[in-house]
Amino acid sequence: MAYVIAEPCIDHMDRACVEVCPVDCITSDAPDRKLYIDPDACIDCGSCEAACPNTAIFVAGRLPPAWAGYAWVDAAWYADADAAREEIERLLGAA
Repeated sequence: MAYVIAEPCIDHMDRACVEVCPVDCITSDAPDRKLYIDPDACIDCGSCEAACPNTAIFVAGRLPPAWAGYAWVDAAWYADADAAREEIERLLGAA
């Protein structure tokens, strides 16, 4: 089960997780407001979770209920970044 980057990363994109990831599965592009973990490339090592100063990274199955939608966002970003960005804005509006 892959890791997911949730809401605490939005507008606080510390890249410590990127630096420790052994498989380079964490990324973002401008104009992104958060980083994304590729669920197909993630090897579930947990390095990113330990390195995140924002406490934004969770095992997908252990996301707090309020942030459960971020599992879809991270996976979707790799297929349709614009749809993932729209969903982030929707999730933020619901908060």
